[in-house]
Amino acid sequence: MLDLAEALWAEGQLSRARKLEEAVVAGRCALYGDAHYDTLKALGKLAATLGQQGDLAAARRLQEQVTTGMRALYGDEHRETLRAVNNLAGTLAAMGDIDAASALLNETIATLIRLFGEDDGDALTSMGNFAALLWQSDERDDAYALQEQVAASLRRTLAADDPALLRAEATLDLMLRDGFANLY
Repeated sequence: MLDLAEALWAEGQLSRARKLEEAVVAGRCALYGDAHYDTLKALGKLAATLGQQGDLAAARRLQEQVTTGMRALYGDEHRETLRAVNNLAGTLAAMGDIDAASALLNETIATLIRLFGEDDGDALTSMGNFAALLWQSDERDDAYALQEQVAASLRRTLAADDPALLRAEATLDLMLRDGFANLY
């Protein structure tokens, strides 16, 4: 059912996706308990939907639950834990808690790079998220430099037509155009 919920989400049918996600969470809690990996993954998807619908407080609560659960299952340096922290940081940023979001992203990026290297996909995702946060905080030069680093890494590791590379380069282009537009 989560696959169907994802398809509905992608089509913008968030209310229908949410209902399916809530049913999956309830079923997995009943079957596995609330600390099982599959339950936590379903909670994470529901949190993303809640956040997209504007219920940031509920999204944050669920993401904190997912982060705590992943830490209990796998420890602080597991990919699933670090992905959960990255998602929580995004919600905190959307709620305006820039300092907390920045701290979480910096910690996540440092850990991912230390464990998996600078070209790691999760590290690059977190770096791109941090670049967006910097941009929104009017730290334009730092944001652009970090996004440029993400794009350069993706150019080294991906095909020229890879969607992740194309998104990174489009973000750079938008930053550049927006930066010049703000000069006038």
